[in-house]
Amino acid sequence: MPDTPQARDTSHFWMPFTANRQFKSNPRMLVSASGMYYYTDDGRQILDGTAGLWCVNAGHCHPKITEAIRRQAGELDYAPAFQMGHPQAFEAASALASIAPAGLNRVFFCNDGSEAVDTALKIALAYHRVRGDGLRHRLIGRERAYHGVGFGGISVGGIAGNRKHFGSALAAVDHLRHPLDMARNAFTRGLPQQGAELADELDTRLLSLHDPSTVAAVIVEPIQGSTGVILPPVGYLQKLRTICDNYGILLIFDEVITGFGRLGTAFGADYFGVVPDMITCAKGLTNAAVPMGAVLVRQDIHDAFMDAAPENAIEFFHGYTYTAHPLAAAAAIAAIDVYTSEGLFTQAATMAPLFEEAAHSLKGLPYVKDIRNLGLVCGIELESIPGKPTTRAFDIFLKCFWEKNILIRTTGDIIALSPPLIINRAQIEQLFEGLGDVLRNI
Repeated sequence: MPDTPQARDTSHFWMPFTANRQFKSNPRMLVSASGMYYYTDDGRQILDGTAGLWCVNAGHCHPKITEAIRRQAGELDYAPAFQMGHPQAFEAASALASIAPAGLNRVFFCNDGSEAVDTALKIALAYHRVRGDGLRHRLIGRERAYHGVGFGGISVGGIAGNRKHFGSALAAVDHLRHPLDMARNAFTRGLPQQGAELADELDTRLLSLHDPSTVAAVIVEPIQGSTGVILPPVGYLQKLRTICDNYGILLIFDEVITGFGRLGTAFGADYFGVVPDMITCAKGLTNAAVPMGAVLVRQDIHDAFMDAAPENAIEFFHGYTYTAHPLAAAAAIAAIDVYTSEGLFTQAATMAPLFEEAAHSLKGLPYVKDIRNLGLVCGIELESIPGKPTTRAFDIFLKCFWEKNILIRTTGDIIALSPPLIINRAQIEQLFEGLGDVLRNI
């Protein structure tokens, strides 16, 4: 049967994070991809302004990555990671550790960012317990944070819509305020100068309320991506690191978005000069070619589990059927090689000033009330239509797709852009000129 809109049945697939009825009334179908572009079932070429979903950092269908997957599928399709191993799992862990911040050299693989977050939270709780500090059971996240959709992630996350239908999640969780302050920082280029003092609330408010000896970990995204590109003020993350150190609390960076070059460095931790105790990552780890996530862990945290367990005993009761899946491991090895051998992190850093200039060229257009950017990511916040939140941004999304052949992402009434790291000057111009035309005529 030909792949045409008339021949396709869309009824059976319950789509995630999608207005299913709206989509199925006029489907937006992507049927192939290459480099910076998607191709649609009606024959159009779509400039990918979002790297898929913040994840296709090396561009679509990179030949080295696709060939590695193809070759691996013909050699070893699956091997269990419980009490068995395969070479690619260990090679992938070594490759990931080789680009990680110093000291984060132990890797626990999983299948996506949600699992990475839940894994990191479990490691944090269990770590304190194996050290004999079992009172540390409390976890602290941040308002407007997105840490995936597992029960752990929605608990430390700060998005009400992600948990309001699901009842009680984890107990003993609290949240810092987010650092977005448009009154003081609107239209800042790069990191906001105002607001680092918000990190002090961890000490002065939350730890005073809960007792620091009960807190196991603090988890934050270096950049809060999914709720609209909320940037940390200058010095903010450094303050969190100092406070956690002062009280023996683990600091976890959720780098599912900022990992693998988004800021022009391997990880956001490198960009900010702050080394956490754990990093969760996914998305760009395999260039999104095969699902995979990972937790990068400080060696002494890993060693605490090894030292506490009897000989021949399982040290950490956690894992997944598809942990370090051979195809995912092959994709990760190839993707990390592409990032390093092709200099894509440096490429992103080189293009970042052009990306920033183009983003801020939209200032003054109708309904634009803030623009936030860092590296190859930006958020454009719009005035909402009274009584119809999210409608304006979604209308712009549709017009960009159908009329300008560009793919953007929206969250609420915020447009988020995060293109593949291979984007060039002409493509940056196409992306922002097309978006600008839509904004002028919305």
